[in-house]
Amino acid sequence: MIVFLVFMIALMWWQSKKAKKQQQEKQDFRANLQPGTEIITIGGVIGKVVSVDAQYEEIVIDSEGSKLRFGFNAISREYVRPAYVSDDEVDENGNPLPQDDADKAQVPVETAVTAAATGTAVAETGENAD
Repeated sequence: MIVFLVFMIALMWWQSKKAKKQQQEKQDFRANLQPGTEIITIGGVIGKVVSVDAQYEEIVIDSEGSKLRFGFNAISREYVRPAYVSDDEVDENGNPLPQDDADKAQVPVETAVTAAATGTAVAETGENAD
């Protein structure tokens, strides 16, 4: 019974320490906000910081042309735009398709035939390289 009680106390102490650390990190982030930083609020509003008023703990953000004012406590975190991959760039298993550089080097048939007949190289723009 004593071991269980000690374990519960240690678990509560560890959770409390973890929560205090997270709270301190959020306070430091909010205190060091600079104009130009992209943020997301707890309500899901995404925008760039326009101005920070540390005295009144308010922040003004620009969200697609609309300026909104929030309290520091409404700032959730810095916003990092997720990188999406188009379905055209992956196969059915989600693996990236190999990049084919031959598409960039294609030239019109007439230019290629003319270049082959004269023995000159063909530039990527489709013009004869002289």
